[in-house]
Amino acid sequence: QVHLVESGGGVVQAGVSLRLSCAASGRTFSTSTMGWFRQAPGKEREFVTTISRIGGRTDYADSVKGRFTITRDNAKNTVYLQMSSLKPEDTAVYYCAAAPSTATMRAGDYDYWGQGTQVTVSS
Repeated sequence: QVHLVESGGGVVQAGVSLRLSCAASGRTFSTSTMGWFRQAPGKEREFVTTISRIGGRTDYADSVKGRFTITRDNAKNTVYLQMSSLKPEDTAVYYCAAAPSTATMRAGDYDYWGQGTQVTVSS
């Protein structure tokens, strides 16, 4: 069992930065691949980024590449999503997810999900 709690969402203006955090408990955090997904109103949940168990590999959706950065601190059981140059189209509920092994961009690879945190970017 893994419990994930996201925080850091809010309402911001376009162009600014925001950092999301996801605190994990339960299954050993360092053995989990972690990912961030997002879901905008009326749209399907989409992949944002993922980071390997020790942080050596990261992957990003093309829409966020160069603007978002995922990092993890295994000592704190926390994964972060640093978002820069935010755009109105980044508005969504952002979900943290954990996978038991190597994960891809597919939501089905992840077996635990947080409750989500809302990010709203105004123009």
